[in-house]
Amino acid sequence: MNFTPNDLQNIMFRKSVFGYNALQVDDVLEKVVEDLAELIRDNARLKDKLDDVQGRLDYYKGIEKSLQNSLIVAQQTSDEIISNARKSAENIIKEAELQAKQIIEQANSEVLSIRYEQERVKRDIETYKTKLETIIRAQLRSLQNLDEPSETLNYKAV
Repeated sequence: MNFTPNDLQNIMFRKSVFGYNALQVDDVLEKVVEDLAELIRDNARLKDKLDDVQGRLDYYKGIEKSLQNSLIVAQQTSDEIISNARKSAENIIKEAELQAKQIIEQANSEVLSIRYEQERVKRDIETYKTKLETIIRAQLRSLQNLDEPSETLNYKAV
């Protein structure tokens, strides 16, 4: 670059018969044209670069949005999975509690049945004892009666 804005402001052209020195003005204009052309090229190159960067930025923004959407979906999915797991765990616990109640009820029923059976067996044993005692007493009476008839026979014979 040939000139800075400050350089252009401070240029002093020499005066000649018909105005400013044409060679000096032409020389400055040529350098200004070169600088302007270079600035235009730089500007165009920077615009292209800006468009490229903007395109890449849009691409990355699209990726970012997709990732955010994916994260949202993943979060929702994980929330649903956690919710379903909790519901499943609650159902398993309820089923286990119900099964435990049924087992306890069945065990209580069996205990009652065994107690009733025990009481029945006790009554049967008592009944059997009573019958056996009755039979034994009857046998004892019979034995005693066997001894008594000889004595009664002896008394009758006399």
